[in-house]
Amino acid sequence: MSQERPITEKAVVEIHGLNKTFELPGPWPWSEKRSVDAVIDVSTTVREGEVLALVGQSGSGKTTVSRIVLGLDTPSSGEIKLDGLPWSSMSESERLPHRIRFQYVPQDPMAALDPQQTALEHVVETLRVLGERDRDQAQDEARAMLERLGLGQRFHALPRQMSGGEQRRVTLARVLALTPRLVVADEPTSGLEPDRRESVLSDLIGNLPPTAACILVTHDLAAARRWAHRALVMLEGRVVEELNLPTDTPTHPYARQLFDPWNA
Repeated sequence: MSQERPITEKAVVEIHGLNKTFELPGPWPWSEKRSVDAVIDVSTTVREGEVLALVGQSGSGKTTVSRIVLGLDTPSSGEIKLDGLPWSSMSESERLPHRIRFQYVPQDPMAALDPQQTALEHVVETLRVLGERDRDQAQDEARAMLERLGLGQRFHALPRQMSGGEQRRVTLARVLALTPRLVVADEPTSGLEPDRRESVLSDLIGNLPPTAACILVTHDLAAARRWAHRALVMLEGRVVEELNLPTDTPTHPYARQLFDPWNA
């Protein structure tokens, strides 16, 4: 459980006044474009060792926030700092030498995996290209990480030969082998059975480097309570409540309904 992870006061992620507006086309070619505010004035800090959950229903803005944090989308206004770097105002060429420290776990593992590469080849390639390991070191580290994630007997399996949980563990292995400072996991248990979800989150949180921060994007409130230190509850682009987990009781009606629909 993440509550067992010690948290320091050092900030890994700083989000200040984040806003994101999308311009969408109208229903007809001659229609005017319309503006949609996907993220509205979001601010928070994620510290070393901390797991922060972004929770809310689809369309609440949580995935947009997570993508902006990593520089995969650009903010309309506001500021992101990663390890003190002015991330949101840096060019991609300036970010590139630092990207290895800030990693992303995608929602769809099959879209992220090469259908022609085995589990071992995926991790070895990541370590050689991004981690700049030599072949032997990459092989040793990749095998060790896959074994830690319960894939010691699946080194040579292709993605189509793996279960959904195994596919996700390969995506986790690629990220965790790089000993990142920040992991952003976007619905990493989507589509899995409840027991499989718990196992994947245990592998993710349990194998984070001790001083790494994690942003967990999820609509699974039970998972947030169990695995995160804090939760930001998002509705229509805004943070409507911040909760210290697992003890805080939601007070906002939307948050209450998410966390305990029977007693909302």
